[in-house]
Amino acid sequence: MSLRVFAAALTAAFATFAAAAPAPASLGTIRWVVQDVPPHFTFAQGHAPRSVAELGRGEVDGFMRVLIARMPGWQHEFVEASTARYEAESRRGRTLCSTLHVRTPERLQWAWFSHLYPPLVSREIHVVVRRELLDRLAPARPEDGRLQLAELLKRPELRLIVARDRAFGAQIDNLLAQHTVARIPVGTKLGSQVLDMLRAGRMDYTLEYPTVLHEYLARQSDPGALVALPMAEGLSTLLATVSCSRTPEGRRAIEAIDAAVRDLARDPRREAWVREWRGDRSTPQDLRRLNAYMDERARGGPRIE
Repeated sequence: MSLRVFAAALTAAFATFAAAAPAPASLGTIRWVVQDVPPHFTFAQGHAPRSVAELGRGEVDGFMRVLIARMPGWQHEFVEASTARYEAESRRGRTLCSTLHVRTPERLQWAWFSHLYPPLVSREIHVVVRRELLDRLAPARPEDGRLQLAELLKRPELRLIVARDRAFGAQIDNLLAQHTVARIPVGTKLGSQVLDMLRAGRMDYTLEYPTVLHEYLARQSDPGALVALPMAEGLSTLLATVSCSRTPEGRRAIEAIDAAVRDLARDPRREAWVREWRGDRSTPQDLRRLNAYMDERARGGPRIE
């Protein structure tokens, strides 16, 4: 047999073996809840992502890019769904996961939770108000310039509206629960829907991330119409969390996600993946928080509840 014939036969044998070998079994499919809330999560193609490649590069979807890369064997799908639908589907036994939902005692009834990274500057909740009403808020602004939400809520002449199913963190949620606050149902574009109502004068102020407001105003003809003001209680924003339906499949998914976070934390090339995720948006304060958090995650075990 000539060398050329032998090589051809060997190539054919390898091809036959490869065709016969079974493909690696998938560990399962994680179906992620997605919502268009730029710049945290953006429908970069004008619609919900249909693949990992279509994820945007904001705070949340950008982190999902680096997280999913640490989950070999898992398939990923994206489901555009409101918070109300996420809860309803979970209670019916369907498994969904989300990086967009804050942990609350009520949500622990139907979802598992773990956490992803520490509070960044971009995650501080602000009071958003129409510019012409700034003077009316002056009494609630102490010398440090941060509004006191607790004082604003004592003024019934100032109407606050927030999304019905939205959570803002323990301190803000507890304050809202002590007052009569209008909550409206919204879909998967919760940021823009409430801000549209504020611009139209249907309320006096709302609560939102300043980065969300900045992105919203960039799409408006009057970018100076709304103003974001820092508030004292906004500093208590919780850790960014990930959740999955409280089902057996959801437990497997949250364990895999938690393990991927710990893998990121242990990576000696941390600076590289942080740059891939955050670009040049990180402040020195953000980086200090992130490194301290990841050092702790690298040393510890699973963090699931």
